[in-house]
Amino acid sequence: MKPTLLILAAGMGSRYGGLKQLDKLGPNGETIMDYSIAYALKSGFGKVVFVIREYMEADFKEAIVAKYAHRIEVSYVFQELDKLPVGYTMHPERVKPYGTAHAILMAKSSINEPFAVINADDFYGEEAFATMSSFLSTPPSDALPTFSMIGYQLGNTLSEFGTVSRGVCTTNDAGELVSITEMTKIAPSSEGIFNQNPDGTRTPLQSKQPVSMNFWGFTPVFFTHLEEMFQNFLDAHQDNPTSEFQIPTVINYFLQSGSAKIKVLPSSASWFGVTYREDRPMVVEKLKTLASLS
Repeated sequence: MKPTLLILAAGMGSRYGGLKQLDKLGPNGETIMDYSIAYALKSGFGKVVFVIREYMEADFKEAIVAKYAHRIEVSYVFQELDKLPVGYTMHPERVKPYGTAHAILMAKSSINEPFAVINADDFYGEEAFATMSSFLSTPPSDALPTFSMIGYQLGNTLSEFGTVSRGVCTTNDAGELVSITEMTKIAPSSEGIFNQNPDGTRTPLQSKQPVSMNFWGFTPVFFTHLEEMFQNFLDAHQDNPTSEFQIPTVINYFLQSGSAKIKVLPSSASWFGVTYREDRPMVVEKLKTLASLS
């Protein structure tokens, strides 16, 4: 069974200033998603599912779905504020969706095979798709569910124009994830790489330290756990209209409960994306150096 690629494309792009998922950054007008889908096709993925907002549907049909429907099975699902389990209602002051883990949950009815998860506006590199496809296509050898993530080197994921958020990881000798800590203000300096903590202190980080860039590999059993965890999240945060149900929260649950293993698949590739508008020229130049997708 060929794996599926789930692309999280519902983000508003507030820091970037527009729908960066549809920005034509490549030399022939390619979006970053075009590269991701081309690499996924080449690596053996059999289906692509997008998570989008309803207001983006027309643009996606025209710019993305029509382009690939003749080459690979394509579908999309919506992430909206009111898409909640039966018995739950949206907080009247909430204005943003519930986060990346909620976005994945929206695809439950569309995916029945092993699947990878990526962000629409991140460039992960061709090698990463081949590595993930190989992992997802290999029958599990352990009764315990085994998930995966592509582990990038922190130094290859930074921006010159501001701080970045990264899931900083630690692993054991078997290459399995032990912990993931979300750090939201990471930046290089003349003294090294640091995260600026809320209390004013700085946490030093290593350039080759593995970080998550939201390139995950799961099996369908993941949805069962996710559904239950989202209900628990809503129970605990019903009075907070800005709380978010994020992937690292779910991953830490698996790590702490021992109910799954997460294999870290190392990558030395240089991740890049358009976190800030100022990142755009750099991304355009890097895409010019790649082989054509045609």
